[in-house]
Amino acid sequence: MSDRIFGVFGILLAIGFALSAMAIEESFLSDAVGPKAFPLIIAAILGLSSLFILLRPDEEPSWPSLGRFAEVAGAIVVMILYAEFLPVAGFVIATAVAAAYLSWRLGSSVLSALATGVGTSVGIYVVFHLILGLSLARGPFGF
Repeated sequence: MSDRIFGVFGILLAIGFALSAMAIEESFLSDAVGPKAFPLIIAAILGLSSLFILLRPDEEPSWPSLGRFAEVAGAIVVMILYAEFLPVAGFVIATAVAAAYLSWRLGSSVLSALATGVGTSVGIYVVFHLILGLSLARGPFGF
């Protein structure tokens, strides 16, 4: 039953995603494919995957304990806080904190999680900002 609910939710999400993609206004300077193509491809893949789950559900799953649900809820809260603090703290700091927390919850030791968070944050900053020249949220220290 839970797979069927998930399948219906996925199909509804795919429809909403496709409708949002269709609302994208095209510029006269866009390429031949246009800005709608990639979101529509994602919506189609999501819709087909959800349809498969709906039509061929697995056996009734065993649900995780309440503690595992709390961990998932904690990860969701961290991602929401990450989005909220990104403009305030900047990309490097916000990403380092979020990546460190998520790494820790995935089983790393505290020191390893901190190293992973900082390494992930700095690595992404170097590649996307310094090498590719993309704009990332600046924090209080200017990076």
